Amino acid sequence: MLDRLNEALAHIEAGLDGEPDVAGAARIAMTSEYHFRRLFSALAGMPISVYVRRRRMTLAGAEVLDGTRTLLDVAVRYGYGSGEAFARAFRAVHGIGPGEARRTGAALTAQPRMSFRVVVEGSTTMRYRIVEKEAFRIVGRKARVPLVHEGVNAAALAHVESLGEQAILRMKELGDGDPAGVLSATVHLSDSREEGAEVDYWIGVATGPGVTAEELEALDVAAGTWAVFENHGPYPSALQWLWRDVFTQWFPSNPYESRPGPELLRTRPVEIGAETDSELWIPVARLSGDARSAGV
Repeated sequence: MLDRLNEALAHIEAGLDGEPDVAGAARIAMTSEYHFRRLFSALAGMPISVYVRRRRMTLAGAEVLDGTRTLLDVAVRYGYGSGEAFARAFRAVHGIGPGEARRTGAALTAQPRMSFRVVVEGSTTMRYRIVEKEAFRIVGRKARVPLVHEGVNAAALAHVESLGEQAILRMKELGDGDPAGVLSATVHLSDSREEGAEVDYWIGVATGPGVTAEELEALDVAAGTWAVFENHGPYPSALQWLWRDVFTQWFPSNPYESRPGPELLRTRPVEIGAETDSELWIPVARLSGDARSAGV
């Protein structure tokens, strides 16, 4: 799959002077645009939209310093309808306006062209199973929190501590689905998986589709396929490594792609630094036969 991802990146690179064809790149990678965007963000550490903008401004910066084209010509070449819009984008990346950069020959920020490769460490064994699940509902409470890749997520911890014993007991009364018990659900609000990207973070239980509780919120989850990963290790670092490995190692090596839906996590016990047993549920879809035969 990495070969096809690199072909997809070459396709995007060739279109930097126009509208980025992310859908076309996903077709080259033989996966959905949804999965392509999320996989790119996990592998690259930034959304593809940010990468495209930085690459455009890298190429535009070279042309600004070269001085052959007018600044308006450079702006139009890289998809900006006005000099003002181009100047704002240029300053956001380089920290200086294009006119000043040309006059002073300033040092600019460069985003190198990206490619992916596999580093095989052989130190991690991933235990997983595939589960088909009917539609269900998560009943609980949610908060908007930032992603944290390493260490304790203070905002998520504050949300858990704010629930109170009565809310947790009510959830336990309602929970009758799988995964069992009180769990967390992460709903991504964009294709970004970079540090600080905001997500909706739920604490709740799995129930039937029609279950309601006046004092709790509800998240409806569509029927579909889930990859369920088992994990044992210190909390929260082992889980953060698992999340990373699912997208950077498991997906490129297995005939599945991610699909829309919450990522579910059941962990016992939830104590910082303690050895925990966990299950991470990722919504997936099996790749088509053509994609599998192509080695995706």
